[in-house]
Amino acid sequence: MPQQPAPVAPRPPVASDRIWTIPNIISFARLLGVPLFLYLLLVPHADVAALVVLALGGTTDWVDGYVARRTGSVSRLGELLDPFADRLYILATLIGFTVREVVPWWLTVALLAREAVLGVALLVLRRHGYGPPPVHYVGKTGTFVLLGAFPVLLLAHAVPSTAAVAGPLGWGLAWWALGLYWAAAVLYLIQTASVLRADRAARAGTAAG
Repeated sequence: MPQQPAPVAPRPPVASDRIWTIPNIISFARLLGVPLFLYLLLVPHADVAALVVLALGGTTDWVDGYVARRTGSVSRLGELLDPFADRLYILATLIGFTVREVVPWWLTVALLAREAVLGVALLVLRRHGYGPPPVHYVGKTGTFVLLGAFPVLLLAHAVPSTAAVAGPLGWGLAWWALGLYWAAAVLYLIQTASVLRADRAARAGTAAG
């Protein structure tokens, strides 16, 4: 019986230079939600309205990427906008939550310290002529869980009658996200060290030759 050829894995879509795509419009809308969320949370203390904006921003985290893959509208701008929107939401939420005492300062420090560590690693890679390492699913999962934890924590703060359920649930998600965040940081640092070792070996081989 003749052997069947192995199935060929589909190639990932090629990123285009288009700007006005549906996924990019979704990402732009998410970015516009950041200042609106901060205003609602910090100025009029409209916590329920801020919760709605935050929940919409978090739940649409995967929508732009999903639409881009399904419609073949992956773009270079979208590849930058999506993680930028995630980080901006996380940064803005941590600032707002810390000011309003929704979360303690140590959680903000722990999450921002991870970003600082990765920022230093990226600078080192760039100095050696390398771009950022590929995004790991652990980090993407951590971001997704964190964006889910924030609205639940704000719900517990804004609606005290829900605190008995929303509080433990939100903190469980927050601790899970924090662990995934730092696990991803360790993986990125290992990737960075591997790239630098290979670069050092290649330079040594070139010098010896």
